[in-house]
Amino acid sequence: MTLDLLFDEAQQAIVDGIGQFCRDRFSDDMARQPRSSLPRALWTELADLGVLALATPEGDGEALEIVAACEALGRAVFPGPLLHTFMATQLFGVEEREALASGRQVVSIGEPPLMPWANDASLFVELDGERAFAARPTGPIEPLDTLGGEPWGRVELERERELDGVARGLAIYQIALAAYLTAAARRLVEKTSEHARTRRQFGKAIGEFQAVAHPLADCEMRLLASETLAREAAFRFDQLYARSSESITPKSAPDAKVRAAASAARLSAAAAGVETISVCHQLFGAVGITLEGPIFHITRRIRQLVSQRPGEDAARRAVLDEFGV
Repeated sequence: MTLDLLFDEAQQAIVDGIGQFCRDRFSDDMARQPRSSLPRALWTELADLGVLALATPEGDGEALEIVAACEALGRAVFPGPLLHTFMATQLFGVEEREALASGRQVVSIGEPPLMPWANDASLFVELDGERAFAARPTGPIEPLDTLGGEPWGRVELERERELDGVARGLAIYQIALAAYLTAAARRLVEKTSEHARTRRQFGKAIGEFQAVAHPLADCEMRLLASETLAREAAFRFDQLYARSSESITPKSAPDAKVRAAASAARLSAAAAGVETISVCHQLFGAVGITLEGPIFHITRRIRQLVSQRPGEDAARRAVLDEFGV
């Protein structure tokens, strides 16, 4: 049996529409600038497009539509707690969910004391292994800069209640992360390939040398596999969960294969993204790691997302469990 993972017309329209929005409203020059806070106006505009409400009872679309959106957003290295927002809309009730989907509230998910986008957040989720708790700050938030250019904060949290739907939320997070990372890394390959076509050494373009062309081809193949895994995991998710106007419920017993598929997609995309960074930095040379250079705004965003919580431990366990290891 074969599975067609090409986007349908509606999903491709999401890619095209969000891609045009990013080109119009979020340039590479903006992406290169370090941030001290979330760009609220831009975040609200994205919410107005319905992106943050995807795969919720109140919104349109399912996991495959999230993948389509994240492929467009990843290509633009769009800022903000995108992936955590997709996760949080699976954890909270209708009031908080609608506030997140509309952009009125911002969520910070992590393991205190270091929390992403903490100074902008009004909702906090503390992770403890594979459990999640709604929490509140017990003191002031100390702003922190990060190598990824995102504003984090140091804050102590007090747990208020345990949240349901963590397995579903984690699966959505991992699927969205895989799609975003893959798209960002493929943009990186495109920019490096263009450099290889125009940069000349010894009387020829450096892209004509096998030592340049073959590593780039290897990166593209690994990223294509990651893209396929993300879409396949989203398809499995959509087959399992039924979305109504009031809730999202499993059509059958929770499927370990969905968890494993989402985990495999996340692990594949993270590994391929980091390897692509290494290859592309080498091929660009010193200019590749300068703040104002052509690719550093992409590579630092990839590294930031690969290293944020939830971490990879649970994903590795899910894949190993699937194979009985």
